[in-house]
Amino acid sequence: MADAQTSPDRPQPKEWIKAIHAYVPGKSTGADGRPLIKLSANENPLGTSAAVLAARGGAGHGAGEPSRYPDPDSKDLRAALGALHGISADRIVMGTGSDELLHIAAQAYAGPGDEIVYVRYGFSVYDIAARRCGAVPVVAPDADYGTDVDALLACVTERTRVVFLANPNNPTGSFLPREGIARLHAALRPDVLLVIDQAYAEYVAPEDDDGALALAASAANVLVTRTFSKIYGLAGERIGWATGDAAIVDMLNRIRGPFNLSLTAQATGLAAVADQSFVEASRRHNAAQRAKFVAALNALGNHGIRPLPSEANFVLILFEGALSAEAAYLGLMEHGYITRWLPGQGLPQALRITIGTEAQMDEIAAALRQMCETAK
Repeated sequence: MADAQTSPDRPQPKEWIKAIHAYVPGKSTGADGRPLIKLSANENPLGTSAAVLAARGGAGHGAGEPSRYPDPDSKDLRAALGALHGISADRIVMGTGSDELLHIAAQAYAGPGDEIVYVRYGFSVYDIAARRCGAVPVVAPDADYGTDVDALLACVTERTRVVFLANPNNPTGSFLPREGIARLHAALRPDVLLVIDQAYAEYVAPEDDDGALALAASAANVLVTRTFSKIYGLAGERIGWATGDAAIVDMLNRIRGPFNLSLTAQATGLAAVADQSFVEASRRHNAAQRAKFVAALNALGNHGIRPLPSEANFVLILFEGALSAEAAYLGLMEHGYITRWLPGQGLPQALRITIGTEAQMDEIAAALRQMCETAK
């Protein structure tokens, strides 16, 4: 019997679409359906700003009536983001999360026969975005789970149209400093679009800024994407934005979803931009708890536990001793926590753990210590 996808009596998907493996989000329950504390999706453990929640509750009034379409251009939100970052609102495009913007950037600038390059252990959406538009994904070797600029450039050919780079990177947490970003961009042909995915940029100390926004303001082939899903605590509202050359923004506006940000998304986004004290509190909390958690993990180094350096709101932990990542994943479930085990991304030896509250991180560290001491 013919497979349903290849049967001649039904519509046939393109071969490059059939090659896509659907994105797998972080889980929130155990195998038995039991709700667990979710540290698998890099959400903000402080939740959402009180000012944002208030704005969300009133979105049906001050932001417009739900029976009417929202502002298709998110003018007020773009203006607020522009004022915050010193960017002309005309050079900002909004997306349904930054995922939409990553996909349409690939769609606008690559197609069948073209190549899209990204680093091994990069964000899994890059592979999907490349295949979705018929382009060939090209994976560059890493440097101890981080970006190797020279290896990345060595993968660029005359067919390359887009290079994706997450900074900080997901799922490894690695960070390419300003000098590396500048060197990568300078070595690319001017017709190659460099997309710098900054989903976790607000967790980086301001003095360590990678210079991507400034590069997007001055270069004709750089696009920077950001999201409200992480430090702003608005993962459920699906708000993303990007900035780059006016011509790039124009192309993305042509193919993004119409009315892609709802009334509540625009209202909560505006309130979130206005409440930078919440952003700063979230950054401080993350830095302190990440440092404390990493110190506890480093104390388990003799058990083969190796946390990778991270500038994001998570830590990728390598299990190189008697305790395997899978065993730790299942053991943490027994303690009431769901984390991210990543065999599907070529990391069966690793867990990615979101930074939660102080009590949660202390409990996870203690649980891992206990498991290490009893592992054989």
